[in-house]
Amino acid sequence: MSDDTKVIAELRDSFGKGFARRLRAAGKIPAVLYGHGTDPVHVALPGHQVALIIRRANALLELDIEGKSQLALVKDVQKDPVHQIIEHIDLLVVKKGEKIQVDVPVVLTGESFSGTIANLDATTLAVEVEATHIPEHVEVSIEGLEEGAHITAADVKLPKGATLLADPELLVVAISVPAATEAAEEPEGEAEAGEEASEEAAAE
Repeated sequence: MSDDTKVIAELRDSFGKGFARRLRAAGKIPAVLYGHGTDPVHVALPGHQVALIIRRANALLELDIEGKSQLALVKDVQKDPVHQIIEHIDLLVVKKGEKIQVDVPVVLTGESFSGTIANLDATTLAVEVEATHIPEHVEVSIEGLEEGAHITAADVKLPKGATLLADPELLVVAISVPAATEAAEEPEGEAEAGEEASEEAAAE
């Protein structure tokens, strides 16, 4: 855990849209912490700091709640659809050493063979990892892959300690040639025959 994920969380006992609006106006984000059979704990988080932290998927916070430390995984972020203001955050209680299930983003590296494109079918992969060692993403190399090549979840190299939960046969990436390119590469003979037929039809 790095220092930038340590967050001072203030307990709150007031609820409702009006109170939440006042919290946000004061630069804070309402949140609820739950899990491990504990009663939900309602807190207010520092808005700017937390907004920066949750830019990454599966962000883990080290909360300081009245002097007590608690690890929490960001499970859900509710935003205003128009202004994109963070309205509320759901946090899940986690323990050091505990294995949790998360969806990790897939990032492509390299370039496929000239003239082809990579179609990313699965943008995330479900894995089980230790709570304090959640990878930011998993990398999939497409360097030099040619048309027809495909990569499944089973082909993806996972970080040490991570276990694949997704279907091993899940298609992650497929390499293809764009339809426009295929049309452009139509044999000259066929193209000329088509032109002659058009000219004859016009003459008639």
